[in-house]
Amino acid sequence: MSNRLKEVLEGQEHNYILPFLWQHGEEEHVIREEIARVHEAGIGAVCVEARPHPDFLGPQWWKDMDIIMDEARKRNMKVWILDDDHFPTGHAAGRVKEAPEELHRKFLGERFIDTIGPAKGSSFLLDTLLMSGLRPTFSELNYANGKNKLISVVAVRRHPTNETLTNDCIDITDLVQDGILYWDIPEGYWRVFIVSENKDGGSQLQEDYLNPLVRDSVRILLDTVYEAVYERYKDDFGKTLAGFFSDEPGFYNDKVTFDFHSRPGKQGVVLPWSREMPALLEQALGEEYRKHLHLLWHEAGEQSNRVRYAYMNIVSALYAENFCNQIGEWCRARGVAYIGHVLEDNNVHARLGPSTGHFFRSLWGQDMSGIDVVLWQIVPGFDELTFRSATGIADGEFYHYGLAKLGVSLGHIDPKKLGRTMCEVYGAYGWAEGLKLMKWITDHMLVRGVNYFVPHAFTQKAFPDPDCPPHLYANGKNPQFRYYKYLNQYMNRISHLISDGRHVASAAVLYHAEAEWSGEAMYFQKPVKQLMQHQIDCDVIPVDALLDMASVKDGRLHVHVEDYECLIVPYAEALPGAMIRRLVQFADQGLMIRFIDGLPLRSSEGSDVSDEQSRLAAHPKVKLTSLDMLGQDLLADGHYEIKVDQYQPYLRNYHYVHENLDVYMFFNEHPNESIQTKITLPVQDDIFAYDAFSNRLIDVNVVEENGAKMVQLDLSPYESIILLNGADLGGYTVSPRYAVSSEVELQSEWTVSTADAEHYPQFTEWGKLTALTNMSGPDYLPRFSGTFRYEMEFEWREPTNSVLLDLGEVYETAEVWLNGEPAGVRICPPYRMEIHGLIQQGNNKLVIEVTNTLVKDQRDYLSAFAQQEPSGLIGPVKLYNFLLHR
Repeated sequence: MSNRLKEVLEGQEHNYILPFLWQHGEEEHVIREEIARVHEAGIGAVCVEARPHPDFLGPQWWKDMDIIMDEARKRNMKVWILDDDHFPTGHAAGRVKEAPEELHRKFLGERFIDTIGPAKGSSFLLDTLLMSGLRPTFSELNYANGKNKLISVVAVRRHPTNETLTNDCIDITDLVQDGILYWDIPEGYWRVFIVSENKDGGSQLQEDYLNPLVRDSVRILLDTVYEAVYERYKDDFGKTLAGFFSDEPGFYNDKVTFDFHSRPGKQGVVLPWSREMPALLEQALGEEYRKHLHLLWHEAGEQSNRVRYAYMNIVSALYAENFCNQIGEWCRARGVAYIGHVLEDNNVHARLGPSTGHFFRSLWGQDMSGIDVVLWQIVPGFDELTFRSATGIADGEFYHYGLAKLGVSLGHIDPKKLGRTMCEVYGAYGWAEGLKLMKWITDHMLVRGVNYFVPHAFTQKAFPDPDCPPHLYANGKNPQFRYYKYLNQYMNRISHLISDGRHVASAAVLYHAEAEWSGEAMYFQKPVKQLMQHQIDCDVIPVDALLDMASVKDGRLHVHVEDYECLIVPYAEALPGAMIRRLVQFADQGLMIRFIDGLPLRSSEGSDVSDEQSRLAAHPKVKLTSLDMLGQDLLADGHYEIKVDQYQPYLRNYHYVHENLDVYMFFNEHPNESIQTKITLPVQDDIFAYDAFSNRLIDVNVVEENGAKMVQLDLSPYESIILLNGADLGGYTVSPRYAVSSEVELQSEWTVSTADAEHYPQFTEWGKLTALTNMSGPDYLPRFSGTFRYEMEFEWREPTNSVLLDLGEVYETAEVWLNGEPAGVRICPPYRMEIHGLIQQGNNKLVIEVTNTLVKDQRDYLSAFAQQEPSGLIGPVKLYNFLLHR
């Protein structure tokens, strides 16, 4: 077993970063220069993306790829390849358009005709009916090509005085001849539902995409892209070439490409379909399944829920097997990995439209779990309220409490993932996003267990490239690029400490997809939020894993290498019958199960589970709880690892275990309030803090009470800390902790100079300041992006062996020199650094360089959705004398 701590302290941690490297057909020297900048930033891999390349898979593409591969080999870097000519994955570089018709996208569409009887000899024209769009355009009204394949025609009696449908249903499919329905209408009001297979109606942007439900259709992507790469670089597979990345593949069955509410029941929207579906639906719903297909769009109570559950269960399983699993198996057979992510946005991960119906199934075939954060989806402080972004209204609760938990939970429980979870980060936040926000987003992910990162992005296009800034180098125009390596070192060090071991959590929370398909259901993130706000860590577990992988031993739920003290079931009107029976079995085996707001009322399939419901209701291991009381109830029952001395809703925590080392990460997720609290850890031996930014161990204030170790946590906004415990801590130098004894505010005249990224470090003097202020104010430099240099001299008469410099408010990266010597770099709060050894009695010269983001100069569209921060050094700048404690 490797000693993870030793490796990070000696700078031997692995690389966990693989940024997008966008290709547009640039010159060779431009490509090589950009890879050099990636490597210079402390990154050991790239993920090559055509964004878009003008000759994808053509001679120019291969020439450019040869250059990238050559540079990567020279620098011992890894190369990943985004697997299509543009995102989302599924276009197969345009080859689907040339493929046989049966390999194209197929949809199930529905239309109805209202009739009245009795009426003998009636007939209806069916093949002129559109199968997509509630309100067709004038040009669409000419649609009469007869290409739709009829699946069923069903007449349903309507209630005579309201809009409801009755249970009186007649299959009249056999009465259709040559596109005409001949039917003697019985007495009453009837609605005739025509359900057909068709090619039209999905998102037009994905019109020529493959059908992810069909194995041979997905094979077009493999044959076109994957096999071509293998043919050229097979000797690099598993060496320099690490694997492939699929970006946001999905069904795209809704004309509104990114409608996050697309699912069965949405009127006028076609549904994913394949030739396998009829037999599978018949198996699930019985021989007369055709009589019920209209319920995929229309409401009929429990019967509609049964049909929709069956459909979603089938379609998500077909996607998993034919798309993700097939590609993953191809990659693993050739020694490379398959990674990527689907769309999870605003709860669409359990739905159709741009997603795939079931988060866990859709990524089970990959070698890492994967998510992404773009477009201001996660914003500090908006964890409970919605946030208006460029794409609409973001569900803050899902993004803050659900998204990363989905990813890391899959990474924890799937054996092939090896505990690896990737997140695509930073993209499309605009130039308002700098290293300060990137550090916050990074900590948000790390403290939940994300340990691989795909920064978005390095672009080689001439500046300014309008495509989804910020760009990490931006042809040298990004003034913060020279500090980007500090964030990457931090990210790699912590990722190394939370990899190749085991995560520890107290609770498992049931994933809600099947419940949502079946009726009224609570989102999984609602109980997760309650647990996280009480420092009770958890994983989200899907029904499939609980049925196929889970066991209960000594009252604990075991899934792969994870184990949990209790299982939380968010409210579900219905659950699969097998899951309800398994819950009874778990309770009988001693697992504590908590149902939130009630037990299931029925099974998803409509099977009889009354006996199981009675047993659950009376079982001593089953408890009902309200959502608001969940965290407190688990604390009262002892289902926790870490305890704080007061309620801390913004303190996040993560526990990771190696053979001889326990890693505890804590992060203050509040954007502007500090956290002071005592935490109790379940350890016996010494505890030290690890500062991943400066890469050193620090002594911490530990108090032992009643045999428990209590640690005082003092975290500023944006601040995180790693606490370590275990045998691997022996033999290392540990820096002493300090307590402030006195403070002095530096109040003097500052000389201010400026330099933009192109001219740095050549500064031009701007003027003098006697009081620090926002340099982007209207009377100062509101359009300046770059570095502000502050210089001053001060007298120091106190001892010099223990002094701390605190810069106060800074926007946003700070680098400090004292008496000509470098004192440190900070990219986010707190802007403090130890300066003993640099400060001297008598006169001292202080130089502070503060670098803002490009948003002041580049007022891009994406940045318009965020509040703009000030620029420069705001202060107050203070010196602290402190006492050392060992």
